Amino acid sequence: MGENWARLAERRRDTLGDVLLALAVLAFAVPAILTGRSFSLMPVPETVRLAVASAAAAAMLVRRRTPWPLVTGTAACALFAGQLVPLTLAAYSLTAERGGRRRLGAVAALAVAYVVVDRVSPYTDHAPLLAVIWAAALVCLPALVGHWVWCYRAMIRELRERARADQEHAAALERRRIARELHDTVTHAVTVMVLNAGLIQDTDDLGEIRKLARAIEDKGVRALTELRELLTALRSSDLPPSAESVEGIPRLVEESRATGLRVALHYEVPEEALSREAGHTCYRVVQEGLNNVRKHAPGTDVQVVCEARGDTLDVSVVNGGGSGGGGRAGPVRVPAHEGSGYGLTGLSERVALQGGRLTYGATADGGFALRASIPYRPPGGPAR
Repeated sequence: MGENWARLAERRRDTLGDVLLALAVLAFAVPAILTGRSFSLMPVPETVRLAVASAAAAAMLVRRRTPWPLVTGTAACALFAGQLVPLTLAAYSLTAERGGRRRLGAVAALAVAYVVVDRVSPYTDHAPLLAVIWAAALVCLPALVGHWVWCYRAMIRELRERARADQEHAAALERRRIARELHDTVTHAVTVMVLNAGLIQDTDDLGEIRKLARAIEDKGVRALTELRELLTALRSSDLPPSAESVEGIPRLVEESRATGLRVALHYEVPEEALSREAGHTCYRVVQEGLNNVRKHAPGTDVQVVCEARGDTLDVSVVNGGGSGGGGRAGPVRVPAHEGSGYGLTGLSERVALQGGRLTYGATADGGFALRASIPYRPPGGPAR
């Protein structure tokens, strides 16, 4: 709504400017014609002179659409009514609306008309050098100023377009960040709750049912808390206070084991050397990997590794091929949905923001590997 009003005000401002220029042409030409202080290169009636002046004024009203009525109208006004001021207005308008490089010929023609009229005018001193100087000052210089104005307007338009593009890009990045957080928060919680609900249906042990129900309730409350804090944190780029870090990885593994997955964990992480953002990213890598195993390979062995090597933290979730069931903690149900397909894409973006690298793909034995390398600050090392 504001932009529409701005465009309307700009159009009205341009129209008002054109009307004022047309009135200026009439103010210079008509009194001189009516008082007999105008002249013509050839004898023409006073009515013709008034008509030529009116045509030059009318050309001011269409100068933004096409420049040629303005050029011919003001040149005719100079030749048949002896009025040189409209040439100055025409030279400026010619380059201010279309740029000067492609209008050099028209500007030169206006300058020649100025010199010719000044030479034959009975009200000048007929000095050729002065005529050329006046033509340069009152025709060429306004044309140069008009060209500068045109370049300035073009620069402003370009800056506005660039700013608009930057705003759209920033909005797109923010939408993707929100999508990543929502996906990671909701998908994991809902997947675990669905799997626990499925296990409830497969057991008659009242104690086990109560345990699974408490797990569902706990996961639901935790997800609601994370969502509430996420919505609060969307006003800034900071992580929510309850954002999980690497210390939450063992609990993720335990939750997966409770839903029937066979998960082995190798965990060696200097938690004090990790930033909150890096630790949260590691947590999300393991979370996404375990979610994908639940959905696509629930009966396989899973190896979760999180360890520091030099100044890099290596995190991986690897499941083997096949669907063997030996030694499984309990029946495993696969959620009915297929997934959004955005988890790995969002995870790649999240890892890249930490300066790390995410790789994933099939393994030689038919399984799947999700690996991330994330830079961190080693104990006693310089801050990164």
